[in-house]
Amino acid sequence: MMRTWRIIGVLAVLAILAGCGAAEPKWASEADVKRAAYVHDGPPTITLFTVINNKNGSGAHSALMVNASQRVIFDPAGTWRHPQLPERNDVIFGMSDPIVDFYIDYHSRITYRTVVQEIVVSPEVAQLAMQGILSYGAVPKAQCANAITTILADIPGFENFPHTWFPKKLSAEFGKLPGASFEVIYDNSPDDNSGVVVGPQADYMLRG
Repeated sequence: MMRTWRIIGVLAVLAILAGCGAAEPKWASEADVKRAAYVHDGPPTITLFTVINNKNGSGAHSALMVNASQRVIFDPAGTWRHPQLPERNDVIFGMSDPIVDFYIDYHSRITYRTVVQEIVVSPEVAQLAMQGILSYGAVPKAQCANAITTILADIPGFENFPHTWFPKKLSAEFGKLPGASFEVIYDNSPDDNSGVVVGPQADYMLRG
């Protein structure tokens, strides 16, 4: 009987992992990446986005934006995209201020709020963070917080950052970092935002 329960347990775990979905590798051309590169004139920063379900308070998604030699966002297994912005394995280039606002607006709606936390770092640390997200690879579904905490733990100054698979836990730990800011974005937009990323708003936000 014990062996039977072990087999059932293994099958259940395999079913859960299968439901998470495989990673979706993408690799934009060098020409497209150079064309879209956006250099922000603010200080070097690492920004954590956490999407939280308004109905039950659970963490739904995590993403990490880095302002280094250019500003990019690591959106592991995310659903947001822009038809004119290149992507390399969940790293999206061209994160201008209007595009960042667009990203937040896409996730913040009647059913979800977005927590934005940011910390200023040295240029060297920001560049290492960008290298970390660029080299990590495509992320399977439900592993966004796992990927981000793995990357952070390899960055100087973040060596003791605890590992977690849960977006809210990641947000709580990030909030303990000295100097980390905290902002919550609410929006009453309809829950169905499936047409936003390919509609007129996407083009408008790109042009700013």
